[in-house]
Amino acid sequence: MSKNQNKTGSYSFFNCIEKNFDKAARFISIEKGLLEQIKACNSVYRMHFPVKIGKEIKVIEAYRVQHSHHKLPCKGGIRYSMKVNQDEIMTLAALMTYKCAIVDVPFGGAKGGIKIDPQTISSENIEKITRRYTSELIKKNFIGPGIDVPAPDYGTGEREMSWIFDTFLSLRSGDVDALACVTGKPVSQGGVRGRKEATGLGVFYGIRELCHVKEDMYSVGLDVGLVGKKIIIQGLGNVGYHSASFFHESGAIIIALAEREGAIYNEKGLNVSKVFLHLKNNGSILNFPEAKNIENTEKALELECDILIPAALENVIHKNNANRIKAKIIGEAANGPITPEADEILDKKGVIIVPDIYLNAGGVTVSYFEWLKNLSHVRYGRMEKKFRENVNAEFLKVIETVCKKKISIEEKKMILRGPREIDLVRSGLEDTMINGFHKIRDLKKSLKIENMRTAAFVLSINKIIDSYEKLGIFP
Repeated sequence: MSKNQNKTGSYSFFNCIEKNFDKAARFISIEKGLLEQIKACNSVYRMHFPVKIGKEIKVIEAYRVQHSHHKLPCKGGIRYSMKVNQDEIMTLAALMTYKCAIVDVPFGGAKGGIKIDPQTISSENIEKITRRYTSELIKKNFIGPGIDVPAPDYGTGEREMSWIFDTFLSLRSGDVDALACVTGKPVSQGGVRGRKEATGLGVFYGIRELCHVKEDMYSVGLDVGLVGKKIIIQGLGNVGYHSASFFHESGAIIIALAEREGAIYNEKGLNVSKVFLHLKNNGSILNFPEAKNIENTEKALELECDILIPAALENVIHKNNANRIKAKIIGEAANGPITPEADEILDKKGVIIVPDIYLNAGGVTVSYFEWLKNLSHVRYGRMEKKFRENVNAEFLKVIETVCKKKISIEEKKMILRGPREIDLVRSGLEDTMINGFHKIRDLKKSLKIENMRTAAFVLSINKIIDSYEKLGIFP
């Protein structure tokens, strides 16, 4: 067993990324030392700080990793979990660097984490920990609109981002760009509409684009389009839920949903909204009236389907179960759900894998839009909404005059409406995901690369090299 592997034979999360990076490096003609610089994490800040919880003082372990400074600020979420460790945060920071490069978001990659279980700590104490963590980042210059911009991740959300912003502003009073120190904030505090569902919607756009490519669909024996495709989604958190909702609305059939406690299955399809309501009311997806239970979550991944979307944990598809996966397409909505060994097995089977460093980039893309909004101090749509409505109204008058026909009130409402912030955000996200997909696919074809993951890494590394060359860092 390799020193990089654990007892189950799976590589550590960080080693998985390094292995994928090394595969891509074979297609890049550049000095090895420069590739090592791109691969390395630039700054790792590990901290321990005391927080009074109840009558006791607890020492909290936390991290902030800045993987790359080829572009500033660095960007990446903060997760709250008992599984947080340096290896995981370094890996996620590296993924952020490659992810941002693929979708042309001008950030270096970063990630943060606090080793706590938010389910067992009161809101008051989570606030104390969040604010103290933020003040520690400020002390070491690890946060700021042009330095490092955190965002939500596993175990965090708008509430925590709001506390981070408020703490930053209290210690950096008078900074007119303070709103841009963190993204994923509530809309009332400078957040952008559409951020919450952005990652899930990005997953939907990426898979939809693949399903429109005849050549790729025919290669796995599927018809073009999403309608009627049978989909299994593992994880019903923020990403999994929104992905499932968008697929369901598009005419795809969600045949199974899996969570930690088990999975539910209905070959004719599940109503995602009803399942989510059942989860909310009962604390579990199991025993949903319109489905049968599957006790073992891993078994749900092995069911017959067209598209499998792991949207929860890393390494859920590994060398021991990869041969039993029957999906023709796997969309990595989670970070690192497939191990390198499983990758090779699935490649040989002809499964199309849409990689995480592209597919779940919707969150950082819309975070970029929020950051721009905060720096410009103008809400999207404010400058042009009324102007476009007036132009559309004049256009309608011309149509009615020329055609000598009155347009119905409902049709007028549709035509006259100017773009809202959410319309512009979703439009920008859709364009980003479509362009990213075709850049990866075109590179894969031109260099005759075996899979999308390696092509995505090649694309990302080339863009980072280009940034360094423009800065005059590389000869």
